[in-house]
Amino acid sequence: MTTKPPSRVKPGSGTNEERLAYEAVAGIPTAEPHDLDRLGYNVWRWMTTRLDTLEKAVHIAGAKLLVSEEEAVATIRTRLRDAGVTL
Repeated sequence: MTTKPPSRVKPGSGTNEERLAYEAVAGIPTAEPHDLDRLGYNVWRWMTTRLDTLEKAVHIAGAKLLVSEEEAVATIRTRLRDAGVTL
């Protein structure tokens, strides 16, 4: 039996909000490559629904962050604010 590497994630054409969410999490240090995808998805979901807080969205993502959740939230919040997203 052979072990294949995980599938590569191909970025979609996505909406402006989706692009902003994934750009906001880009570069945040994580233990695994797909953690940024999960984090970006949860930030996008938060941006479109606003059902909970950004802090909760980052926690729910379950990404193995190499920085504290508070630091990741601060980075995401700053990048979204700089991009013109109302928080």
